[in-house]
Amino acid sequence: MKTSIWEFAVGLCVFLFASCTQATFRDDPTVLVTLLVRNKAHTLPYFLKLFEELDYPKNRLTLWIKSDQNQDQSLQIMNKWIASVENSYHHIYHEMTSSPSVADDKIPTNWTQERFKHIISLREEALNKGRELWADFVWFVDCDVFLTNNQTLKTMVNTNYPVVAPMLDTLSLYSNYWCGMGLDYYYRRTDEYKPIRERENKGCHRVIVVHSCFLVDLRQVESKRLTFRPENINGYNGPHDDVITFAISGYWTDVPVYICNQIKFGYLMAPLDESQTIQDDYAQLTNIMLEASVDFPPMTAHQQLTEYVTPPAKSTHGFDEIFLINLERRPERRARMEWSMNQLGLKHKLINAVDGKSLNDSYVASLGIRMLPNFADPYHHRAMTMGEIGCFLSHYAIWQEIVDRQLAASIVFEDDIRFEINFARKLADLVSEVERLQLDWDLIYLGRKRLKHENETWVEGSELLVNVEYSYWTLSYILSKRGAEKLLKGEPFGHLVPVDEYLPIMFDRHPESRWKEPFPNRDLKAYSVAPLMVYPTHYTGEAGYISDTESSEIVPDIIKNAAAKEGKADKGSKEVEIEDKIKVELPAMGETGALVDAPSTSAATQREEIAAISKEFHVEL
Repeated sequence: MKTSIWEFAVGLCVFLFASCTQATFRDDPTVLVTLLVRNKAHTLPYFLKLFEELDYPKNRLTLWIKSDQNQDQSLQIMNKWIASVENSYHHIYHEMTSSPSVADDKIPTNWTQERFKHIISLREEALNKGRELWADFVWFVDCDVFLTNNQTLKTMVNTNYPVVAPMLDTLSLYSNYWCGMGLDYYYRRTDEYKPIRERENKGCHRVIVVHSCFLVDLRQVESKRLTFRPENINGYNGPHDDVITFAISGYWTDVPVYICNQIKFGYLMAPLDESQTIQDDYAQLTNIMLEASVDFPPMTAHQQLTEYVTPPAKSTHGFDEIFLINLERRPERRARMEWSMNQLGLKHKLINAVDGKSLNDSYVASLGIRMLPNFADPYHHRAMTMGEIGCFLSHYAIWQEIVDRQLAASIVFEDDIRFEINFARKLADLVSEVERLQLDWDLIYLGRKRLKHENETWVEGSELLVNVEYSYWTLSYILSKRGAEKLLKGEPFGHLVPVDEYLPIMFDRHPESRWKEPFPNRDLKAYSVAPLMVYPTHYTGEAGYISDTESSEIVPDIIKNAAAKEGKADKGSKEVEIEDKIKVELPAMGETGALVDAPSTSAATQREEIAAISKEFHVEL
């Protein structure tokens, strides 16, 4: 009997132990989300859409919303949104009041001591509400934070840090953390800040301050020592600022605070200074949205809140035409660029680019195209690619259209670009500058790769324009009718080089004299805006970098050999030998693929043919 009891007891212990070791816990902790809203009608339609799209169970989220002293449509937006989602979240606590509406230029943007005191009180109330509800976390999120990465909350919860924040990107070095604090309790620059901000050091880093978007783990005992109220911090005599007091309450009691930057989580609008108005915040929102679209899908307004968003009126901003070049097999680039231009109010015409992948040797020969003998890319030491031919044909078609339609001034954009902040305003400033100087111009770069910028001089009397030197890329440029005529009269098909080599040849700043010899009339009057207004979305070697010109097929030997047949040019200092000895001279390839003798094609005939071809690639918006 004793043995049976003993065996039963042992078996029971084994069972209980196994049950304990196999116990499962809920995967998703509860989170009290704190939203404080004041005069954010311009950000809320975007903020709320991204917030609602977070990959986190809504029944594990309780929202605590306070909004007061609104002088815009923030209250209407929040009421409409809450009504549409109140059954989705575990619970929504909300208390909202408004003030009489005022004109935009009257909406206050400065932070008074009264406002700091009020925010401190609200944040402390939210922190205590989380403790009262036995929430696992309290999440403080400002309504001008855009969490484009929907894994942000889940990622932060899984760090298990007492206080943690996702590093947010901005249009400058500013972000939502400090690495240092001075004796006056305000921000102090440190060597650690920039490597974190630029993601040279990736991971989660201990810092002294986080703000705007941070998570507090209430399950950890240390969280009881955190507070926003200055009077709760023994010996504190610093500013009454919610960011600083919260940081000191943790720092002085050894509660570690972390910022995580291993991936991109989202974006943050920088605070306005005392001289700025709400209009500057509107402009900043546009700039943030454009920048975010490089790495994430374009930000759009919540479908329930589109009535509160007014897109800018679209125009050509004083130009006769704005051209956008896009490969049909790159619809994602087209969508992003068209969305971007809508945000900037740029009315444009879409040009379906000539795809190098669709070209063949017979088609290229039919256009009268001959490569510049022994051209070699200065950096890759290769011949032209079919993609580079397609790129040239795309730009050439636009030059032809400018001449045919007698367009006095046009802008050309490629589709792999990002816009400088305040692009539309800076474009208007540039136009005014050109008119004020009465500048005699043919081409003005808006975006390029500067190769000899140390030699560039300012245009006399200008603070926006430089006399351009040898440059790469054709990201964006302004072109006059006279400039287009000069580029066509250069008859580039007879000695073809990439379009970004051809332009410096035509304004006579190309360092390779042998490449310039076939083009005797090199009098294109070219300039560049400075600083540049357009940049590539990605640079070589970066994640997401794609080149449809450099990665395409090298021009077939039959086309290169056809160029060599006409005469072998001497090599410049950057050229390399592609084929020193042509043992057999091959004629041009006919349409059927047979080898035929191809007569030379006049420049006029070339232009007629390319004009006809270009019609296939034009789509009017």
